[in-house]
Amino acid sequence: MELRGWNYRYVGPAELRTLVRPEGEGRRIRSAAEFEDWASGPAAAELSEPVTFVVDGAGVLRLAPRRSEHVVCAGGGTVLSAGEITFGRESGRWVVRAVSNQSTGYCPDTGSWPAVADALDAAGLGLRPDGFTHEVVFRRCPACAQLNIVREEHFVCVFCDGPLPPGWNVDPSAGSGESRAGRFG
Repeated sequence: MELRGWNYRYVGPAELRTLVRPEGEGRRIRSAAEFEDWASGPAAAELSEPVTFVVDGAGVLRLAPRRSEHVVCAGGGTVLSAGEITFGRESGRWVVRAVSNQSTGYCPDTGSWPAVADALDAAGLGLRPDGFTHEVVFRRCPACAQLNIVREEHFVCVFCDGPLPPGWNVDPSAGSGESRAGRFG
């Protein structure tokens, strides 16, 4: 699988990173059979609502119950995207009904969709939307360093009224140049 997209580091609260345990990672889903196995097991009770997902640094979809922290689902590693996803069944097949990039731990840009699409396709979930059904725009305020969710294209910090940049800038350790941890081809 060709990896596409940015590699996002965890930028959420440090105390949530302490919850990461090797046995607590999200379930890796690399095929339709793995998804079917996951969906027919204990996760079946969770499928009436959205579940937590990440696309890990290797481009693999990982799933966990909705109230799971994204950093735990990712095993503490970097991700190509993260958010929430809703599944359903249509004509006897699993489909993706809704997917968002809503993860305040990783704050992936809306441009992370291609990594999600690739991971879903690899997992046999090709019946999916053509993009995020709910896009969340994250920006960090250059003046007060607070994380913001931009609503209705109003790029103003809700904490200090300072202007927010048009481009993604959430990871403060990425420096002033390229604002993400790295880029895959």
